[in-house]
Amino acid sequence: MVDTMRLREHIQKSGYKLGFIADKMGISSNTLRLKLMQQTDFKVEEARCLSQLLNLSAEERDDCFWGRTTVE
Repeated sequence: MVDTMRLREHIQKSGYKLGFIADKMGISSNTLRLKLMQQTDFKVEEARCLSQLLNLSAEERDDCFWGRTTVE
């Protein structure tokens, strides 16, 4: 499950507006909003694109999109 709260924090830190992000992802602003409200799912390619746009590390990406669990 996508951690939308964490993802929204990264979006806010980026300074990008949702319209700009959606345009770069090739989706509408409304579609992005639905994904952030967990009404629809992110496709793998959308998650990859958003992660690159937000300059997320692999760990941050995994935490946001795949609920990564740490193994100690």
